[in-house]
Amino acid sequence: MTVAFDNSGGTAVRSGTVTFGTHVIGALGVDWGTVESTVGLPVPIGAGTRTERTWTVCVDRWRVPLGMHIETRDVSVRWE
Repeated sequence: MTVAFDNSGGTAVRSGTVTFGTHVIGALGVDWGTVESTVGLPVPIGAGTRTERTWTVCVDRWRVPLGMHIETRDVSVRWE
């Protein structure tokens, strides 16, 4: 999953986290659950700059029964 971060503020971002919500989807499209994973922000992000980062989001095999698949649909960021 690739996420772009734009710092439009006047100071650098020095810490924070990114949380991914990966959904387990059944064969008929039913959302059976969400698995969250959290990683650190790619810091520092200078004032007025943009940076991109790519992560591999994994889910344990036992959480995804045969015939189901996963989709990472939610991304939230906590800046500090």
